[in-house]
Amino acid sequence: MGGIAIIDSGGANIASLLFAFQRLGTTATLTVDADEIRSADCVLLPGVGAARDAMTRLSDAGLVDVIKSLEQPVLGICLGMQLLCEGSEEEDVECLGIVPGVAARLPSAPDFPVPNMGWCATRQVADHAILADIADASFFYFLHSYALPVSEFTLATAEHANPFSAIIGRKNFVAAQFHPERSSAAGARLLRNFIEMPS
Repeated sequence: MGGIAIIDSGGANIASLLFAFQRLGTTATLTVDADEIRSADCVLLPGVGAARDAMTRLSDAGLVDVIKSLEQPVLGICLGMQLLCEGSEEEDVECLGIVPGVAARLPSAPDFPVPNMGWCATRQVADHAILADIADASFFYFLHSYALPVSEFTLATAEHANPFSAIIGRKNFVAAQFHPERSSAAGARLLRNFIEMPS
């Protein structure tokens, strides 16, 4: 197959993601077919909503072990980032376990309502191909109630009441807590960097 495969894990952001790749002059295929996913040049795991529902969809489609075995570049987006990790405090659900860490609910404070919705600046804390030509302190669009703590796998952070992981990476897996497809030029650059990452 080759090309870009988007795993259909449910969620309303799929159309925006497909349009984002069209704007980059390329196309992506929405699929739950294991063979298509394995043979793609790169794979995206998007997601919105609850972690348990998304994990159930992946399990029912027989994709849990498929995703774990992928060797090409894989990008998790929003909930998809949390699915790549060990688990989520939301309903205490076990996730894919590819990147160490557990997603925790964002602390709520008077000036920091949950969910965190809107544009947040990011601070780069590591060098990685996914960050090429993206200025430090660039703003991205977030919409989430859970986040991964800062760890050795954090590539960039953002802040709500406290710092959290905005981008993570481990081996061929990278992930963004924000929505690059809704994040203007910086988001488009990140998607371009991803599809140009070497396999």
